[in-house]
Amino acid sequence: MATLPKLATPTTTQPARRASGALALGAVAGPALFTLGWLVLGFISPGYTMWGTRIAPYSVISQPLSGLGLGPTGRLMNTAFILGGLLMMAGAVGICRSIPELGPGARWTGTVLLALPGLGAVIDGVFALEHFLFHFVGFGLALTTVVGFPVVGFLLRGVPSWRRFGTWLIVAGPVTLALTVLYFATFTPTIEGVQHGVAGLTERLLVLELQAWYVAIGWLAFSKSKRDSAVA
Repeated sequence: MATLPKLATPTTTQPARRASGALALGAVAGPALFTLGWLVLGFISPGYTMWGTRIAPYSVISQPLSGLGLGPTGRLMNTAFILGGLLMMAGAVGICRSIPELGPGARWTGTVLLALPGLGAVIDGVFALEHFLFHFVGFGLALTTVVGFPVVGFLLRGVPSWRRFGTWLIVAGPVTLALTVLYFATFTPTIEGVQHGVAGLTERLLVLELQAWYVAIGWLAFSKSKRDSAVA
């Protein structure tokens, strides 16, 4: 019978744990940078052209975040995608390395699952919305959190100091799934579709919920590593 990776006894040195805790802040900085990017650019975007069709003005209610990756705001938004994604990936490494109770298998499992949405953001920054297939792959990697959050939560429940947050992360999976279903229920993948409806709003709700969990786990990992280092 297959089993999940086992936990290990703490062996990480205090300096290494402090460094990992600092690296975990990437999970805070990445979402903050990305959110700041789409908030500001969403207000100043004059619109964009996609597949030869002019879409203007830009609407945060009906149009996707990725629309900001086209037109005059394209370079800035795609930079926010890439830098935000890289910071999230670094944060995933730092989070799991800052928890010495996780064994090698559990640490690698957690790191990969938490890093996938960051990788997806990088892909979306490299391949803008007009490269729809690759862009959708990047978006799909973000949605792996529907499964990734509960798996990581289950691993964290094996660590006494992380048990409560692990339970919440298990709950995060169904919540993310519900918001994903809501988004796709309001999304119409056509030029006409992105100019009407509320898919822009439901996508932003999904992204904010997903990234809020990263901010929470990143800050918690940093705080715990800092506190434990001070006690040691």
